[in-house]
Amino acid sequence: MARMAESRPLYLGPRLKRLRRELGLTQQAMAGDLGISPSYVALLERNQRPLTADLLLRLAKSYKFDLAEFAGEDSDDYARRLSDVLRDPIFADIDLPALEIADLASSFPGVSEALLRLHGAYTKEQRALAEQRDAPGASDPVAEARRFVASQRNYFHSIDTRAEEIAAEIAKAGSAAEWLRATTGVRVRFLPPDVMMDALRRYDRHNEQLLIDDTLDAASRAFQIATHIAYTSLRKEIAAIVRAEDFASPTATSLVRRALASYGAAAILMPYDRFARAVEARSYDIEALSRQFGTSFEQVAHRLTTLNKPGMLRIPFFFIRVDQAGNVSKRLDGAGFPFAAHGGGCPLWSVHSVFRTPGEVVTQFLELPDGQRFFSIARTVRAGGGTFDRPSVTRAIALACAAEHAPKLAYARSVAAPEPTPIGVTCRLCNRPACTARAVPPVGREILPDDYRRDTAPFGFDSD
Repeated sequence: MARMAESRPLYLGPRLKRLRRELGLTQQAMAGDLGISPSYVALLERNQRPLTADLLLRLAKSYKFDLAEFAGEDSDDYARRLSDVLRDPIFADIDLPALEIADLASSFPGVSEALLRLHGAYTKEQRALAEQRDAPGASDPVAEARRFVASQRNYFHSIDTRAEEIAAEIAKAGSAAEWLRATTGVRVRFLPPDVMMDALRRYDRHNEQLLIDDTLDAASRAFQIATHIAYTSLRKEIAAIVRAEDFASPTATSLVRRALASYGAAAILMPYDRFARAVEARSYDIEALSRQFGTSFEQVAHRLTTLNKPGMLRIPFFFIRVDQAGNVSKRLDGAGFPFAAHGGGCPLWSVHSVFRTPGEVVTQFLELPDGQRFFSIARTVRAGGGTFDRPSVTRAIALACAAEHAPKLAYARSVAAPEPTPIGVTCRLCNRPACTARAVPPVGREILPDDYRRDTAPFGFDSD
């Protein structure tokens, strides 16, 4: 058996193509390095020619990589990805034995890649259809800003790098207020709400003063000072990121600038390298981290989604914040999760029920219709208030990571993983037929008449 596996031709086209793109090479440049023609590189990448042992050795010598790792079975990866895709409920009535999937992946890698791309396009179109607005063509600057941040996996290297330098300078100065006074001549003052005229932060340019609402708690005061520093001392980095994109409206541009300033403020208060080390040491215990860095629970949860620095990556998280009516006011994605675009509306997710237990962390294992599993941490947070007669707002936030990472978190170490709660990204994309919490039928399914039969689920729909 081993000799048969060794003699089997190696078709590693997608892997070769990924390597070339990661190295920033054209097909012509790679062909020159390997001493072959560009057309032959194209044939290799399309799996129309196998990679010979000689070519593998030339690749390893030219680009200094682990030969065994590169030449590992691509078919195993295809089989895993195909298995994930074929768990989609749309294929539920088709018998798909694991052996057939493995045979397809190993014998027909090109067809496997085509199926994966086709399903990806299908999923993308379904999601686009599900989130269509009532006014076709109407722009949504909030969604545009969120898409931009998600496209960067919520990590901005230039901002983090400069923020770490500023944080080190602040540590030497003793405080952010002292650093501002020493470097810019700006004095920080804390004033009552009636003087602030309902502003939390205001920069008095004429008198070179940064005015902060004195009813804010310590974490919020620190964040407002850090936000001013981000808008001023990180202006160049923020402007370069914004200029590189073509946003549809000034509103979208303003929202992106606001998001980048908040990102910069968090990076100043929780410098990347120090925060990443603390995260590991504290096993992602958000409350412990908030006390260590003098920040709020929500600020730490937000910062956890940004830890995507090359060489210092940590667990990738998805973050969502909702109010009691289910409105999403913040959505951050550091992992490319399926509910990044419009998820969070499933009432079976605990983020919607934690309002019954304010301040308590609720954990939950989740499973999407395609079989993907996640671990979720949800809790309420409070904003506003500060005095007896000022209104406050209670919202719920949730962090979710792939279930495989759960053992690294303090929240999942003390209990065995229970059966996951089946949830959907949103009702429009969820094909679970027996969900009693469903609000609307899924896209593309015809509702069955219930003249003679009424199921427990709100909608019965066909399986085609």
